[in-house]
Amino acid sequence: MGSLQSIELKNKIDYNNIPEHVAIIMDGNGRWAKKRFLPRTAGHNEGLKRVTEIVEVATKIGIKYLSLYAFSTENWKRPQEEIDNLMKLLVHYIRTELNKIHKNNIKIQTMGDISKLPKTPREEVERAIKTTENNTKMILNIGLNYGGRDEIIQGVKNILKDINMGNIKEEDINEDLFLNYLYTKGIPDPDLLIRPSGELRLSNFMLYQIAYTEFWFSDILWPDFKEEDFYRAIIDYQKRDRRFGGI
Repeated sequence: MGSLQSIELKNKIDYNNIPEHVAIIMDGNGRWAKKRFLPRTAGHNEGLKRVTEIVEVATKIGIKYLSLYAFSTENWKRPQEEIDNLMKLLVHYIRTELNKIHKNNIKIQTMGDISKLPKTPREEVERAIKTTENNTKMILNIGLNYGGRDEIIQGVKNILKDINMGNIKEEDINEDLFLNYLYTKGIPDPDLLIRPSGELRLSNFMLYQIAYTEFWFSDILWPDFKEEDFYRAIIDYQKRDRRFGGI
């Protein structure tokens, strides 16, 4: 049961204009912890609770694709202790939430090179993908060891490989073909990108896919991002006129 405010906001949503694909850059865990004189791990722990809540809310209102930026290619530069904690949290999330995710008919996919993850997190992610592969209600697309530039470069390399093998010709290359070489193959571009935490940048997230995505920025740190904030982003999106370069 949501708060009175979240119920009021939920009632303002136009269910005929729900964004098909919402992407979220989950940011501000460390600052949330610092403000409370807590270790950064406490911020990540609290942030994980928001993941659970927002996945549930997104499913209920009919979003078909939810992309979450969980761990970037740049995050390996963080202190090893923090990386280890993030990997433990990933394992914890899968082990505690997978049954519910599967029961709710949600399919888990990933963006990024998960082969670089440590053994246990990698195996848990692979198990989650395998368990939910036939689910159809919503795709939960998680960015793990993901970077937008890296994704584009890998796509170009794979196209060149296919040209050299004679699978495609250079003149075959167009936008539709290139999409098949991205991690998001088969997933439509995001309609709405949400970035809490007060930062006004993309941080190397889905650089190719967000050409016509609507952005929603907020000063709220991710561990404080609640159901009602998600509804506000949806309502604001629904007020916009998406022209895709037209008039």
